[in-house]
Amino acid sequence: MLRENALDMPKAGFTVQDMTRMAICLAFCCATAFISFPLPFTPGLVTALTIGIGLTALVLPPKLAFITLASYVFLGAIGLPIFPGGVGGMGRLLGPTAGFYFGWPLVCFLQSYFKGQAVSFRRYALVTVLIGVPFTYVGGLISMVTVLQVGWYEGFMMAVAPFVFGDVLKALLAAFLGVRINKMLQR
Repeated sequence: MLRENALDMPKAGFTVQDMTRMAICLAFCCATAFISFPLPFTPGLVTALTIGIGLTALVLPPKLAFITLASYVFLGAIGLPIFPGGVGGMGRLLGPTAGFYFGWPLVCFLQSYFKGQAVSFRRYALVTVLIGVPFTYVGGLISMVTVLQVGWYEGFMMAVAPFVFGDVLKALLAAFLGVRINKMLQR
């Protein structure tokens, strides 16, 4: 049963259904992070985690989506090898791709907040492509420029340009899956 207002939370805490959905989304994010490969000219990885983040945002209310992605980042930070490339630890959170990791919970919250109440591929696609993709790049670009001490253009060429086409396709796939899953959950 979906709540009428996506921001409503039970007063006593999470329901079993909420925790189950969060755990499934967290596991899906961990699994999709393993589908990744490096590019020779950037420290960033091409990863299927983009699908996991978008799907989490589309099937969970905003607060639960934020908590799920914050938990993912926390678990990776304490050493579980769940980050893209099968690594974990603080090194990823202090390196040139740190901005992506810190941005994901906020991006997930924003996508979930703006997805609306109606289950619509068009709306989901717009939210994942116009909010998810560019807002993810903001953090990644800032950390790339700061940590590697390069200019904005060079940072853009390492943190954004090689990934745009693939990330738009992955965002559209997340929107497609989000519609299917939410229709299933409404039954």
